Amino acid sequence: MRIGIFADTHDHLDNLRLAVERFNREQVELVLFAGDLVSTFAVPPLRKLQMPIIACFGDNEGNKVGLLAGFGLLKGKLAEAPVFWTTDDGTRFVITHMKRQLRGLTEEYDVAIFGHTHKPRIERDEAGRLLINPGETSGWTFGRPTIVLFDTTTRHAEVVDLLVPTATQPAP
Repeated sequence: MRIGIFADTHDHLDNLRLAVERFNREQVELVLFAGDLVSTFAVPPLRKLQMPIIACFGDNEGNKVGLLAGFGLLKGKLAEAPVFWTTDDGTRFVITHMKRQLRGLTEEYDVAIFGHTHKPRIERDEAGRLLINPGETSGWTFGRPTIVLFDTTTRHAEVVDLLVPTATQPAP
């Protein structure tokens, strides 16, 4: 199963639209979001997703009630972290906004998704679980808007720079 992963959009609607377009073009089956949409006006671009989205709140959400209402229009789920999700192929995910929110979890998981630092990083923990930080979709902090594409079969995760053109997409 191919999964799209992103975090930390911080109201950068242009880059949020680029992420949605990329997930649709890559035909991912599910999108996971690790917090910090921030404002309710970030929800309408997500309506163009052609797949479900599973998300957690971050630490900068300005209107959680409004975001929950907006997510009611989407195929998906938004909740306080941690959010646990198991795919149809049995891969167990936990989604948080900050890596420190993984401490003390007793539930089992294969892959942890988190953001907050705005720096993309893919690593394994001491238990061999995959830890994925997709970096910042906004690009506000480091000028490098990124997402991650992940395959549950191969367990391959790839950081994708949103502003780097692909063979089928011209430069923005």
